[in-house]
Amino acid sequence: MQPKEKRRILITSALPYINGIKHLGNLAGSQLPADVYARFQRLRGHEVLYICATDEHGTPAELAAQDMGISTQAYCDRYHEIQKELGEGFALSFDWFGRSSSDENKALTQHFAHALEANGLIEERTSKQVYSVDDGRFLPDRYVEGTCPHCGYEKARGDQCDNCGRLLDPVDLKNPYSAVSGGTNIEIRDTKHLFLLQSKMQGEIRNWVEASTDWPQLARSIALKWLDEGLRDRAITRDLSWGVPVTRPDGSVRPGFEDKVFYVWFDAPIEYIAATQEWASAADGDWESWWRTDQGAADVEYVQFMGKDNVAFHTVSFPVTIFGSGEDWKTVDKLKAFNWVTWYGGKFSTSNKRGIFMDAALELLPADYWRWYLMANAPEGSDAGFTLEGFQAAINSDLANVLGNFVNRITKYTVSKFDGALPAAGTPGDDEAWMAAELKKSLAEISAHYEAMEFRKAAAETRALWAAGNEYLTRAEPWVKYKSDVDAAAIGVRTGLNLVALFAIVAQPLIPNTAKTILDTLGVPNENRNWPSPDDDNLLDALPHGLPITAPPVLFQKIEDAMVEEWTEQFGGEPIEA
Repeated sequence: MQPKEKRRILITSALPYINGIKHLGNLAGSQLPADVYARFQRLRGHEVLYICATDEHGTPAELAAQDMGISTQAYCDRYHEIQKELGEGFALSFDWFGRSSSDENKALTQHFAHALEANGLIEERTSKQVYSVDDGRFLPDRYVEGTCPHCGYEKARGDQCDNCGRLLDPVDLKNPYSAVSGGTNIEIRDTKHLFLLQSKMQGEIRNWVEASTDWPQLARSIALKWLDEGLRDRAITRDLSWGVPVTRPDGSVRPGFEDKVFYVWFDAPIEYIAATQEWASAADGDWESWWRTDQGAADVEYVQFMGKDNVAFHTVSFPVTIFGSGEDWKTVDKLKAFNWVTWYGGKFSTSNKRGIFMDAALELLPADYWRWYLMANAPEGSDAGFTLEGFQAAINSDLANVLGNFVNRITKYTVSKFDGALPAAGTPGDDEAWMAAELKKSLAEISAHYEAMEFRKAAAETRALWAAGNEYLTRAEPWVKYKSDVDAAAIGVRTGLNLVALFAIVAQPLIPNTAKTILDTLGVPNENRNWPSPDDDNLLDALPHGLPITAPPVLFQKIEDAMVEEWTEQFGGEPIEA
C-alpha cells in the first residue's frame, strides 16, 4: 500500500544506559515499541529514520569499569558492542545505533551550553553537594540515598523519589548514605557548577506542553505534574573525569572546571541529534533536514518512545535546552510513555537473579516469541506483569495454535491435494465474502491502532484477524468439499493461501523474522510485502495462480510445562509477598 502523501518520520527511543545488559522490561518500554512503529510506517511507504544509541557517561560507567579493572573507555566499547548485538538479535531495525561518547555529541553538547549561556540561561553557582569521605569523592545525585523529606520513603535517590515521584536535591535527604559503599560518613561540601536556569523557561515550556495534544495521557500528565511543582534550576555539571569536558566558546577548558564534566542527563538527549550526525557521516545522509526546521525539518514528524521515568527529562529539561538555545531545532511531536513491566509483581533484579534479561531470552527462544508477548501485553495503561505461565499460554495459543497451525494446515494440504501449486479453479461465494469483510475491518483497525501507538490493541486485532482466518477454514471446509467438488475446495485453498501471505505481511511489525520465513516460503517479492490497503478488493486473490507452494518448517515450538519449571528455577518466579 503506497501512502496518499509520503511522510517523513523521525523516531527515537530512550538511550539504554551502558552499564550491563538490559532486561525485558527495558526492551518493552522503549526500543521494541519504537521498532514496531518504525516497521509499520516503513511498510506504509513513509520515509522513516529510527535513531538510538548507548548512553555512556556518568558515574555508573566509571564504577563498573573500576570493578572490572579496565578503563571506562574500554568498558563502554565492550558494552556498546554487546548492546548493539542484542538489538540486532531482537531484530530492532535501527537506522543508526550510536554512542553518546562520540565526538559529534561532545561538540554538540558544548555548542548548546555556549548558546544557553549566551542567552542568559546558564550561570556559575557555588552549591552544596554530598561528599562521601569513605569513597573519597563527590556523589552524583543518584548515588546518594536516604529518606525522602516529603513522604518518608527510606530508599529515595538523591534526584527523585520513586515512591512519591518528587524531584529531590540530595542535600535534602534525611539519613543520607553512599549508594556506592553504603558509608554514612557524609559531608556537605561547597563545589562550583554550571546551573541551567530552567525557572526562566517555565512559561514557554508549559505553553509547549499544553499545546502538545498528540501526546498520550501518561506523558502529558507527568510533564504537567513537574510544571505544576515549578521548574527548578539544575546543575548541569558534575565532579567526574568521564564525560563531555566543560569548555569556553574558543574550545579551551573553562577555568575552575578542569576536573568537571557535563551531567549525563544534559548530554544524553542531545545524542539523538548527534547520533543522526553520526548516521549522516556513515550513510552520506543529510542530518539537518531531520533536525533543523530552517533546513527542511519543519515537515518532519518526531516521535519519541520511553519509560515513564524518562518523561520529565524529555518534556522539560531537554526542551529547555532546545528552546533556550534560540536556534531552529525540531521538537518532539508525539511522546509515547510506558509504565513498568514487572516480574511476578516485583522488579527485575540482576543482583537477586530475578527476571530474564535480553541475552538470556535469546538463548531460550527466538526473538519473535518475546517480541509478540511484550507487545501483546505492553505496559501502556498500567504496569504489566510478566509471568512465565502467562508467556507460555500466550505463545502456545496465539503463535503456535492460531497462526502457526493455520499456516501449517493450508500449506500442507496444498502440497498433498493440489500438487504443491496454488489452484486457479472455483468461484468465490458467501464464505469468501464474509472473510473479505472481516479482513477489511481488521486492516483498518490494526492500522488505526498503530497510528495511535496502541500496541496492545494492534496485537489483539492482529490475533483476531488470524482467528478469523481459522474460522474461515472451518466455514469453507475445503477438505470436506474436496471429496465431491474439487473446484469448490480449490477456492477455499486459494483464499487460505492468500490469507497466509496477508497474515505474514500484517505480522511484520511484531514478528518480523517469522513473517519473513512465511513470505520467503511463498516466494512473495519484497516489493509486494508492503502494508495492504483495506480498500483493495483483490487481497484474497493476489497470489499468482499456479504459484509453487511448499510447507514451511514448524513456525513455533510450544512451550512445555517442564520448560516453565526449569526457567522458574533459573530466573526466579515466586511472587513477592505484599
